[in-house]
Amino acid sequence: MINPTEYLPRTYQARVSTYWWLKRWAYLKFILREASSVFVAWFVVVTLLQVRAIASGPAAYAASQEWLRSPFILALNVVSFLFVLFHAITWFNLAPKAMAVRVGGKRLPNLAISGPQYIAWAVISAGVAWILLRG
Repeated sequence: MINPTEYLPRTYQARVSTYWWLKRWAYLKFILREASSVFVAWFVVVTLLQVRAIASGPAAYAASQEWLRSPFILALNVVSFLFVLFHAITWFNLAPKAMAVRVGGKRLPNLAISGPQYIAWAVISAGVAWILLRG
């Protein structure tokens, strides 16, 4: 019996390197942004663990603080903080591309959309820092 698929043309499939995303900054930035979500999740987990420790009493909170002071956790939190900053900045920079706001038939400049986000971020961060550092 003749196999009908034997005579079908084969499609060309170019080989793609596993590291295709290292060739251009835009691709690398995309991959880093996606990977940064893991570090955002880490901060959520740490925050939930701190809330649980506070609810469990002073001894549990002291043990939680001691755990957070360990060198590995400190290093992980510093790396996580940098990735969360990267995540926030790239998110704010994507907003003008996602929201094409037009006023009077003209598109608003990117800074008019992302600028207020950066200002709100700075004001909220300053407010939180003031609350935490005032004693």
